[in-house]
Amino acid sequence: GAIAFIMVFYVAYQYFGGPKVTLPAISQSQASSSVAYKDGTYTGSTFDAYYGSVQVQTTIAGGKITSITFLQYPSDRATSKSINSSAMQNLQQEAISAQSANVSVVSGATDTSQAFAQSLQSALTQAQG
Repeated sequence: GAIAFIMVFYVAYQYFGGPKVTLPAISQSQASSSVAYKDGTYTGSTFDAYYGSVQVQTTIAGGKITSITFLQYPSDRATSKSINSSAMQNLQQEAISAQSANVSVVSGATDTSQAFAQSLQSALTQAQG
């Protein structure tokens, strides 16, 4: 209740009456990853996600991340399965879109998000050669 009200108030304040904050424009070359990955399949290291471990494997084709597969993720509890099923999809899509391991932490799945980023980064380090 109160948090939602504060968020709506903040957004309305920013949109209608607050000081306007203009972020610097990012050129397309800055926005896209300048790292060249070697084509292949790379398996990241395993990282602890509190209720289990996370390990991912990524496929690089044409120098770009084309897919990310979870080899391990917290799944021994019903809550973990429920939380991670949507979190994992979000993390995969965001990483592929960003072409990096720089992903936002998924609310409610902080440990999984952080372990995902670490495992993916270790795989991408291998892909850099």
